[in-house]
Amino acid sequence: MSKIVIDGRELDVSPDLTLLQACEQAGAEIPRFCFHERLSVAGNCRMCLVEVKGGPPKPTASCAMAVKDLRPGPAGEPPVVLTNSPMVRKARAGVMEFLLVNHPLDCPICDQGGECDLQDQAMGYGIDASRYGENKRAVEDKYIGALVKTSMNRCIHCTRCVRFSTEVAGVAELGAIGRGEDMEITTYLERAMTSELQGNLVDLCPVGALTAKPGAFKARPWELTKTDGVDVMDALGSAIRIDTRGRETVRILPRLDEAVNEEWISDKARHVVDGLRTQRLDRPYVRKDGRLAPASWAQAFAAIAAKAKGLAPARIGAIAGDLCATEEMFALKALMDLLGSPNLDCRQDGSKLHPKFGRASYLFNSTVAGIDRADAIMVVGSNPRREAPVLNARIRRRWLRGDLLAGVVGPQADLTWAYNYLGAGPESLARFVDHPPPAKAAPMLIFGAGAFARPDGEAILAMAARAATSLGVVKDGWNGFNVLHCAASRVGGFDVGFVPGEGGLDAPSMAKAGALDLLFNLGADEIDVALGAFVVYVGTHGDRGAHRADVILPGAAYVEKTGTYVNTEGRPRFAERAAFPPGDAREDWAILRALSDAIGAKLPYDTPAALRAAMRAAHPHLGAVDAVTPADGAAIVALAAAGGAPSSAPFASAVDEYHLTNPIARASATMAECAALARAPQRFAAE
Repeated sequence: MSKIVIDGRELDVSPDLTLLQACEQAGAEIPRFCFHERLSVAGNCRMCLVEVKGGPPKPTASCAMAVKDLRPGPAGEPPVVLTNSPMVRKARAGVMEFLLVNHPLDCPICDQGGECDLQDQAMGYGIDASRYGENKRAVEDKYIGALVKTSMNRCIHCTRCVRFSTEVAGVAELGAIGRGEDMEITTYLERAMTSELQGNLVDLCPVGALTAKPGAFKARPWELTKTDGVDVMDALGSAIRIDTRGRETVRILPRLDEAVNEEWISDKARHVVDGLRTQRLDRPYVRKDGRLAPASWAQAFAAIAAKAKGLAPARIGAIAGDLCATEEMFALKALMDLLGSPNLDCRQDGSKLHPKFGRASYLFNSTVAGIDRADAIMVVGSNPRREAPVLNARIRRRWLRGDLLAGVVGPQADLTWAYNYLGAGPESLARFVDHPPPAKAAPMLIFGAGAFARPDGEAILAMAARAATSLGVVKDGWNGFNVLHCAASRVGGFDVGFVPGEGGLDAPSMAKAGALDLLFNLGADEIDVALGAFVVYVGTHGDRGAHRADVILPGAAYVEKTGTYVNTEGRPRFAERAAFPPGDAREDWAILRALSDAIGAKLPYDTPAALRAAMRAAHPHLGAVDAVTPADGAAIVALAAAGGAPSSAPFASAVDEYHLTNPIARASATMAECAALARAPQRFAAE
């Protein structure tokens, strides 16, 4: 540690800290535009100037000088730094005057108004007049895709966007051309960006040069009600903030969560908002004479009760979709138990993962933060850039640090980090069972959901366990066996036992013709149910499940209900309701409670609090919100003894089109445009 005196206060700090970070530890506020804790130091804006006693006779950029670079006093006294001296105040005012020389000052029509760092710091550190009388610089706006709107006259060349796209997103599509006043940030050929994280550029831009194109001119920040939520577009469970105005969800932003998503979210999580408003189911429907007709709740329940009357339990089943909260799956399982049916499943993709193999067999056991500790990472049957873009960025950050052995078995794709391609199918994984490489201290195996969603999924799981054992992945203090799920509901469904009971049918079997007479479909839109069964669909959008339904009961989307989501690492995350469902739609647990009464199998939960209490009583770890309950790694060792011969079919990612993986995304015009751009990456603005 090094001693330093900041504004008269002496403290011990790490010598590797920048002066800016040291000053903030001392409680001083340092303005900045170019500096960001997760990006490399650029030293462009000079707004973070401080005075260093005994240093150069001019202000020092605190972001670009480390504590260890300071010289002690003549008698060995600690270095002295002043953050609010007359020299510093005059220097910051001068820097702000220069920054505003070419800025258009169009705050009244700027989408960044109210959240603009330049606006705030000009008020705090600037002066009330400018000495500049010449014409301002004019820069053409750039086309960089469907998600980010450019107003390049406002750009102050902080290069945060360039550094983020290159360092964090790993897609070096932004850069600068020209010098001095003629410098411009551009994609060079004005083509659409391809990163799945490009929406974060808007959060990083301190001046409104980059704003959100889909939400442009929709609302001012002070008009919005802000609610903490959980992202369900993938299984990472990123912390998000949902901004609403009245009954409408206006935008979704990331929340800081160092353990999971840090301060980033994927583009799908951020810009799926318009899909919450379109193609919504807002009233019950009952199929009559082959056509769905509007009905009342009483009529819909009566139709279901008439069909359920007298049915054998074995002819009733339930499938839960990928966006379900854990509470409603717990309630539907309780309903099926009351009906005596063992036919229930949350694995509409046909995955062979199952709680019977032990909780460690379906979790990301290392935790997301554990990626930072890993010294070897092998990805099997997954494309993490599509399946969990924020997690992929974390793997990239670990790779950038160096000393990482990285390999891929399965689809060969641009993951934004370099790896050794080891093969396409199970035979490549089998080589590590018989001939393991030298042991590593913290090795990780990351298996995609697609690796187990195949007919030989159980054999693949056993082989994965054997590979983990031979590679020393599971050891005291470390469990590197990881499953990267794609469905936000999957781990929660496994935890509450939403899988077939003794003699029960799984989801693909229930979807076959003649398998069932009555099927409860809880938002499962990724599976085709054959004709024959009477299908009760509880969901939000007019997607595949609604088209096949005989009765539609309109439910609530994830921003419209309070619930628990368990992410891929087994971390329960609690989301508050931010908006209300449209029309006559209701929260899913309330629909199931009313339906249970109508069919004579009444659930004992009259409030969401009572339901949640029952769920946590049955599964106590679900009450430990935002805490990961470690699973016993012995389950992996036991699983290694299982038999089965996998086929030679190559592994495939569970995600084909990243932007269209669920009914909300498919209802989004923004996601449809992004999907079109992804299919034709050479598309230019002129087209």
